[in-house]
Amino acid sequence: RAMAMAAVRPTTGFTLVELAVVCAMAGVLAAVAVPSYQHHLLRSGRADAVDALTRLQMAQAQYHAAHGLYATELTALRGVPQPASAQGLYVLAVVASGDGYRATAVAQGRQRRDTDCSALSVELAHGFTHFGPSARCWNR
Repeated sequence: RAMAMAAVRPTTGFTLVELAVVCAMAGVLAAVAVPSYQHHLLRSGRADAVDALTRLQMAQAQYHAAHGLYATELTALRGVPQPASAQGLYVLAVVASGDGYRATAVAQGRQRRDTDCSALSVELAHGFTHFGPSARCWNR
């Protein structure tokens, strides 16, 4: 009898059911977390466009102060990444008129998935600045 009792040892490890439950919970967490993470990446990528367009605004103000008009070419502006933003997520363009300009940053690469804010713009017309397409795209 002593031998029979000694042969029974407590088992260690996980059952197949326990492993299946853990895998299911991990799947649910991933299903919730991944879209949120991707949205956060796209939103943070907008900062690249905001930075580039802000630099462009400052450079246009300096150019206007020195020359009395706004630059029609990005190459004329100092401190502006060209032709893409610093991280390369946006392509920059500028169009100047007599009393203002319109600068755009159009998403490229993975940032194109940001469909609501795939093109950010800043426009100076008649002394007023307009940011597009919305304040949300400018993280404001």
